[in-house]
Amino acid sequence: MGATGGLTKVGPMRTDSSPGTLPAREHLPAAAAGTPVLDVVIPVYNEEKDLQPCVLRLHEHLKRTFPYAFRITVADNASTDTTPLVAARLAAELPEVRSFRLEQKGRGRALRTVWSASDAPILAYMDVDLSTDLNALLPLVAPLISGHSDLAIGSRLARSSRVVRGAKREFISRTYNLILRGSLQARFTDAQCGFKAIRRDVAQILLPLIEDTGWFFDTEMLVLAERAGLRIHEVPVDWVDDPESTVHIVKTATDDLKGVLRVGKALATGSLPLDRLTRPFGDDPRDRDIKDVPKGLARQLVGFCVVGGMSTLFYLVLYSAFRGFAGSQIANALALLVSAVANTAANRRLTFGVTGRGGAVRHQAQGLVVFGIGLALTSGSLAALNAATSDPGHSTELAVLIAANLAATVLRFLLFRAWVFPDETGEPASSSTVVASHKPTSPVYQAYTTGPYANASHSNVSSAGNVNNAGNVNASYGNSPYPTDQFRAGDVADRTWGDPTTRLQPVRPHDSQDPRNPR
Repeated sequence: MGATGGLTKVGPMRTDSSPGTLPAREHLPAAAAGTPVLDVVIPVYNEEKDLQPCVLRLHEHLKRTFPYAFRITVADNASTDTTPLVAARLAAELPEVRSFRLEQKGRGRALRTVWSASDAPILAYMDVDLSTDLNALLPLVAPLISGHSDLAIGSRLARSSRVVRGAKREFISRTYNLILRGSLQARFTDAQCGFKAIRRDVAQILLPLIEDTGWFFDTEMLVLAERAGLRIHEVPVDWVDDPESTVHIVKTATDDLKGVLRVGKALATGSLPLDRLTRPFGDDPRDRDIKDVPKGLARQLVGFCVVGGMSTLFYLVLYSAFRGFAGSQIANALALLVSAVANTAANRRLTFGVTGRGGAVRHQAQGLVVFGIGLALTSGSLAALNAATSDPGHSTELAVLIAANLAATVLRFLLFRAWVFPDETGEPASSSTVVASHKPTSPVYQAYTTGPYANASHSNVSSAGNVNNAGNVNASYGNSPYPTDQFRAGDVADRTWGDPTTRLQPVRPHDSQDPRNPR
């Protein structure tokens, strides 16, 4: 960046990647003007008192400290008070603020809908109470702008975080994260902190896989991203609890536990197409220094050895058990058959990363062929041993079988890699692209046409409807001076996305403070 504050133009973002994968991470391209870089979403429900000071404070902070163009989007979750009118007034007064109304509740539903419709390359959200210190916002989104990370989260449980909250919430938060670590092997430290960001190209593929529309949305997004191998950046935050929070702890905890069970089952059965989120080999600069090594060979060798060692122990246990009531040849065949089925299933998922039920029967059939070759080797070894001595000892039989199994293991790996689970990245996209099974529901949402979504292709466009207030007062938003449209959320989620490259616009920081800010 020069002394004048201008930005040097860089080349276009790389989009070369394997079929069904995300493009390689790179710094967002910069130019003189264009789409806002950051879209900060604030989900709200009946927040007529807190919404205006929150938006003014965030707007002032971004104008003063954020070096790129930005947008603040208020996502109204079917509020029954005057929150929609407050949001619309802010959108009319501040050019960087947009208002977005949904006729159904749910923080996850609001985030998925607004993020799906946004054109900003970096998408973020924060709670309306602004419990998290805003000084952490730029460190949160910087790794996404630079291309270093795919998602970023604020963490209240990091060592250097400073948190002020009661013992009850502290206990619940730490217990929930322990559950995630124990059940879903999560490695991130804080799933529920309302301070997160994601790259739009990642969100386009990740959001259709997320089923939850409530508070578990955050956790599901992070677990799927982590399991897919995406990079999650964590920022220690300073956080002060809002004593007037309206979150229902018991109901939220119950829904979260149900979500943990659902996601755990989906991961165990391999029903989630996480391969859609993989980055191409060579995305890490260290990978580009490796020459003449087939892709994934080192990882596959380690995985195969681990699975092979466990399978061998399993085989020996089975052989010893079957040997008690059957001859050596029958015991060997039975033990090898059972262990071969388990070995093929384990290598399919853990070594070669094949998920889902597609091709499982064919893989097991090919695995049985490999099993037949292993059976021939081990049976031949036993036959040779019996020909050499009339009554070999049990320990001698085991030693011969171990040697034969080692030879069969080398051959099994070569056959698995070249025949059963070949590298299919060079095939056409139609044969490797996986379509997500989840399709978001399509309730009717209401959005203000002054926002960036007015030009999107939506259906069911009509005048604004009426909303019943808590006091049974029919508040006619159709009479509001701020025009509104309606559309189906499915139309937004299913829209055709263009090139993810954007042009960034610098915003000169200034020291003036908005006089409307109540601080």
